[in-house]
Amino acid sequence: MFTIILVLLLAVWGMPAGVAAEECAETACINVYTDNNQIIIEARKGSTTIKKSITHATKKPTVKVTPTAKAAPLFFKPTTAPKPSVKKPVIKRTHKPRVKKAVTKVNLNDRLTAMVPTAGVAHQPEFEPLVNVPVYFWCDLPTLFQSRIDIIGEVVDVTLRPSFVWSFGDGGIYPTTENGAPYPNGKIHHTYKQPGTYQITLLTTWNGTYLHNSVARAVTGSIKKVTVAVVTIVKAPTTFKG
Repeated sequence: MFTIILVLLLAVWGMPAGVAAEECAETACINVYTDNNQIIIEARKGSTTIKKSITHATKKPTVKVTPTAKAAPLFFKPTTAPKPSVKKPVIKRTHKPRVKKAVTKVNLNDRLTAMVPTAGVAHQPEFEPLVNVPVYFWCDLPTLFQSRIDIIGEVVDVTLRPSFVWSFGDGGIYPTTENGAPYPNGKIHHTYKQPGTYQITLLTTWNGTYLHNSVARAVTGSIKKVTVAVVTIVKAPTTFKG
């Protein structure tokens, strides 16, 4: 009965912390995930953890040493007696200075953040597109983003690919995995039926994988970026010929 309960507890809670620590004793355990729209690379090795953070180092108190004057060799007897030196009173501190204790054992948790690029939106025609005429849109993002991170002696390769959702401001929406191009090669275009100023919203979602020790795994979560642009559509003038 006790053996069955122990097996069930292990199935629910997973492997004990001691076993997990042994697995990461020689080779670092790597995990890549997203947090607050950032890529976080986390490495754990053994039972020791190092956290990298930007902090101001505590300045060590500097003690200014006043050099003592050396007495000149006496070739004759001075006419006046030297002035007696007065010893300054020593002020005893009422509190002990703070001493930063060295941490000998903490959990290993190396986190590095790699920011993905942000898109810039362009359209064609650039100046006053006309109603009932296709307007071509594109962004300057690459369709592949790669980054190599060296963390506690381990190399992690992160590969991300974007997907896009275009909102043209008049209710039209276009999802795609392409970044678009100008006329005539662009596949992202939209035709407006009414003149006016429209807000273009581009939602970019990054998903991908990471490679560690020749093993590829999926990045947990995704990165979302929003880019906003404005386009003004005008009515075509009426002309008569003949």
